[in-house]
Amino acid sequence: MPSVRLVNIAKRYGEITAVENVNLQIENKEYVCIIGPSGCGKTTLIKCIAGIVEPTEGEIYIDGRLLNKVPIQERGVGYVFQEIALFPHMNIYENVSYGPFVKGWDPEKAGSLVEEMLNMMALRERAKDRPDVLSEGAQQKTAIARAFVSGSLLLLLDEPLGSLDAKVRTVLRHELRRMVKDLGLTAIHVTHDQEEAMAIADRIVIMKAGGIVEVGTPLELYLHPKALFTANFVGEANFMEGDVIRVTNERVDVKIHDAVLYSSRKADFKEKKVVAAIRPEFVVMQKSSSRREAWKGTVENVIFMGSTVRYEVRTDNGELIVVKRPFATDTYRWDAGSRVYLSFPPSAILLYPYPQAGIEKEISVE
Repeated sequence: MPSVRLVNIAKRYGEITAVENVNLQIENKEYVCIIGPSGCGKTTLIKCIAGIVEPTEGEIYIDGRLLNKVPIQERGVGYVFQEIALFPHMNIYENVSYGPFVKGWDPEKAGSLVEEMLNMMALRERAKDRPDVLSEGAQQKTAIARAFVSGSLLLLLDEPLGSLDAKVRTVLRHELRRMVKDLGLTAIHVTHDQEEAMAIADRIVIMKAGGIVEVGTPLELYLHPKALFTANFVGEANFMEGDVIRVTNERVDVKIHDAVLYSSRKADFKEKKVVAAIRPEFVVMQKSSSRREAWKGTVENVIFMGSTVRYEVRTDNGELIVVKRPFATDTYRWDAGSRVYLSFPPSAILLYPYPQAGIEKEISVE
């Protein structure tokens, strides 16, 4: 069964480095998503795994077998391209059944699997149509169905849902994961959609500038990101510069302007200057507070976002803090101009050493 191991993978095009020093272990039957800014090397990386692109350096192992120089058709992988790639002269049924047909599968077994996949992708009624009369979404669903019935145990997906509308994408991503798990496949799924990755991945790989920043479960990367870049890229966070003024066994006190934040996270950093971060949904906003550590501020902007309401609050010490609250009938208690109190739970305050290049450079997607 296919585990994947990448050892010191690099890919260069002349002076341009697309991927640099990537080491990654993907376990059998694991669903892994790779996310990162545009141009970070995620598509190049899975093309190296597929054999479409030969790495400049490093080794690729699938199920313990070294696959450098092995052609794509001998790697046992199913690949769904970002650019839709179907046989234009074949109808949908013929496109989906192509893999089993060329591999000489039993016609009855192959036909049953193809029919099931067409039903799953809601393509049964279009089975006799050719790709040129289908929408891009239907074409991509055909490509996904073809990959699933190919008999490959390793599935490589490059933005497979990118051409679908939001509602179809939301439904299909869960179907993708269910089918991968039901069939016992290993999947590597490249996407620009963080919500998609958080919803379906066993683990997520965060990439930036050709390298891996961090790897973890969705919950780990959201609640306990080890890197400042991850804290900003996965979800949203408020960042504040400060100085550690006190460390005890229970908490770390960080002075920010003339106010203090209290964090229950450890901060064993060489320098006292740190970055404190907190997710907008963990900030507590109230009309009044008797807590000495609460910050006073003024609501500058209110944005309705459907399931949540986003508040931008300028605190009296000069920080702009984003607060998110689930939408409810009483959510709009605060308008622009309202005076509020903000509290920051110590368990929700993340601490990072202050980066030499500055916060903006460190979290930049460029």
